[in-house]
Amino acid sequence: MNKKRILLIMIVLLVIGAIYYLENSTIVPPRVQTQPLEQAPLKDGKYPLAPELAGITGYLNTNEDLKIADLRGKVIVIDFWTYTCINCIRTLPHLIAWDEKYRDEGLVIIGVHTPEFEFEKMTENVQNAIEKYGIRYPVVQDNNYATWAAYENRYWPHKYLIDSEGYVRYHHIGEGGYAETEMQIQELLKEIDGIDDAGLTTVEDKTPTAAMTPELYAGYSFALPRGQNIGNDGWLRLGETVDYSFSELNHDHIYLRGLWKSNTDDLEAQGDSSIFLGFTAKSVNIVAEGEEPVEMDVRLDGKYITPDQAGSDVQFAGERAFVIVDEPRLYNIVDGGYGTYVLDLRVQKGFRFNAFTFG
Repeated sequence: MNKKRILLIMIVLLVIGAIYYLENSTIVPPRVQTQPLEQAPLKDGKYPLAPELAGITGYLNTNEDLKIADLRGKVIVIDFWTYTCINCIRTLPHLIAWDEKYRDEGLVIIGVHTPEFEFEKMTENVQNAIEKYGIRYPVVQDNNYATWAAYENRYWPHKYLIDSEGYVRYHHIGEGGYAETEMQIQELLKEIDGIDDAGLTTVEDKTPTAAMTPELYAGYSFALPRGQNIGNDGWLRLGETVDYSFSELNHDHIYLRGLWKSNTDDLEAQGDSSIFLGFTAKSVNIVAEGEEPVEMDVRLDGKYITPDQAGSDVQFAGERAFVIVDEPRLYNIVDGGYGTYVLDLRVQKGFRFNAFTFG
């Protein structure tokens, strides 16, 4: 085998390895001085000692001396979340109900807010979300992914249930499983005589069950590793401003019209521009922000969206339907009957968006 062929094989293997890494990687957390979950001492040979909160950059609804080790004798729920994640948002009513029902029985819920986008690192933005959703339990900011790394976590949301001796006895990834999780909470509370037999909370489970468009990212470093380039022929070009157009639209892809700049976290409008998206779902949310308040017109299947299809953030002026984007957060723009539609959003210079999520 000659040298050229060997070199070609090595290049191919490197490319395959790089593609595999990008498709399966998450944000690489920094090294932290805490014992990771897989190396922790075990209780009964199977339940690991919960890692301590590490590298916390902000404390909300609590004092800065909050430590898991100081909560021995309590039952703890660690909830990894971030405030623009629709999956996390749909779990919050259940966490809030558990906090209200079991707080005086020995339960402590700690929300570990690990940001996905840069603006989610700002304490003010997290505080606004806490107030919006009525969260009373402690929330800590894990901006550098230190606690995330200690728990070897990979998901939003992800709940870890810790017993009164500090060991992880149960965990649940994603939405759903609320009855099972609550029964596990009750069992651990019974171990400390926290409750007698109790019924379950009655919060509605809004986990989607129908087939729908997957979450779609706009930022270069988020979209490309997931194989989610825009549908336009020009594709994403990091740091460049491109005048986009298209003639054919395929569903489950973001399409752009007008001048857009491709950033690491988001796509940024450089003038009067549009976003088109064919989707299948009941509801649509967009994670967006603007340098100044920006009005975003909302059309569905070529016409302004109607009140019976409009999301909670849509306003009306006559037939015109629009959203005022005035802070970095998740905006609900469609909430109607389940089906397949084409969304058309008209925006102005300074508007930025990070992702679409569906329900």
